[in-house]
Amino acid sequence: MFKDYNMNQVILPLDLEIKLQKNDISFAVHDLVEQIPHQAFASFIRSSGCPAYHPRMMMKIILCAYTQSVFSGRKIEALLGDSVRMMWLAQGHEPSYRTINRFRVYPEVKALLRECFVQFRCHLVKEKYIDDEAIFIDGTKLEANANKFTFVWRKSVEKYSTDLIEKSNQLYDELVEKEIIPEIERESPEVLSTEDLANVLGKLEKSVEGITQQIEESQDVNERKKLRSARKIPKQILKKFKDFVGRKQKYEQDMATFGMRNSYSKTDRDATFMRMKDDYMKNGQLKAGYNLQIATEGQYALAYDVFPNPTDTRTFIPFLNTIEKHFFKLPKYIVADAGYGSEENYEDVFENRTSTPLITYNMYRKEKKKSAQKNEFNTANWTYDEETDSFTCPNGQQLTFRYLSNKTDRNGFSREFKVYECESCTGCPFRSECTKAKEGNHRKLLLNEKWEQQKEKIRKQLSEEKTGEIYGRRKIDVEPVFGFLKANLGFTRLSVRGKERVQNEIGFALMAVNLRKLTARNAT
Repeated sequence: MFKDYNMNQVILPLDLEIKLQKNDISFAVHDLVEQIPHQAFASFIRSSGCPAYHPRMMMKIILCAYTQSVFSGRKIEALLGDSVRMMWLAQGHEPSYRTINRFRVYPEVKALLRECFVQFRCHLVKEKYIDDEAIFIDGTKLEANANKFTFVWRKSVEKYSTDLIEKSNQLYDELVEKEIIPEIERESPEVLSTEDLANVLGKLEKSVEGITQQIEESQDVNERKKLRSARKIPKQILKKFKDFVGRKQKYEQDMATFGMRNSYSKTDRDATFMRMKDDYMKNGQLKAGYNLQIATEGQYALAYDVFPNPTDTRTFIPFLNTIEKHFFKLPKYIVADAGYGSEENYEDVFENRTSTPLITYNMYRKEKKKSAQKNEFNTANWTYDEETDSFTCPNGQQLTFRYLSNKTDRNGFSREFKVYECESCTGCPFRSECTKAKEGNHRKLLLNEKWEQQKEKIRKQLSEEKTGEIYGRRKIDVEPVFGFLKANLGFTRLSVRGKERVQNEIGFALMAVNLRKLTARNAT
């Protein structure tokens, strides 16, 4: 006896919602997108052309596909034809893969994604899944959709640009000396700018054209030979200057693309070559990628941003600005690891924010070890005399204050140091252990008072029971989100190019992680 099965019998269509389980993830996707205010979709309205698919529907099907680890536009299109949850969310619509791909990189979608994160966080606070007391910040690197060997390095461009300046100056001086062209007015006496090179090129072309015209007008064979010989050098130099102009323009474009970076990819100019943890070749090969920064609580991603620089230190302040501007007000505590601990970052939080930083610095754990506390050559253990403003080294010599020194890094941040110098290191038995200074130079000690005060504040905060406990939650809060994103969701490589498009795709992926975690939680 079998259950009735007849392919020739017409079956009335049913509401697809009935076929979905009660805790299906499509309901979470539907509820989230429906919470987005109507005015957020105003920018998608067009007064002409064919009516577009509703952005709510497009958001739902892309988010749902990402929760199923489907990131390809063609595969999302295929899901719309054979996935019940996708059919229900699309309500009979079947947008093509081109429409899907165009929509998810649309600039206005960024605002919708941010609204999704805002609404999702409000839901978590309302349901008391998070206590809204702290955020945990960390970063990871994601491989860009760029070819492997398309790198352009700043040092190489600077080197070639310097060689170009030397060669162009040399040839220009030769032209003026031989009176092939008259001297031009230069923007700089040391460097020929792009406009200067173009000016020289124009004069060379006129000079070559003038000689060529003389050759055509002359009937004397010997004179024509002399003119051809005279035209040979300016014609060769003309070819070189044409090459100089093109190269000069290219190098200027390269330097503008670099910005503050040291490299970029030719196939994705916003991507930077950086070292990844998953090194398949086991040779430390750099790959084009982006630095993804997220803020989490309760293992949910609450805010995100993408940066082209590989170091986390320089992303901290702009990321906090992004959170405050587009996502939510900063909570009481900001928690991050030692990669974010710097004088500039501490200063920003202490002076410009209302939050408390629970951020260690590079030497924090080492300073707590007994070996560091007992090391007599560690300057932090040297005796300081406030009256004479001097330190005493292990050999009993005094290092007295000499002068103030200001150091400015490449980002324009200035630090002030007090420089202390030993009166005499001659014949010191501890010299090799105490300093690496050359013979004849005395031991110096640089003290950044502001930095020391900031470190003392951090040590005091982390020594308290409550704040120490909050900082201890950092690893189990933010790291699992990256693990879920890469291992569970399978999102390890970007499929779009350009920072703006990358931000949209990562927004979809992180929200997919959130929805999967929330659905799993509600199902238990």
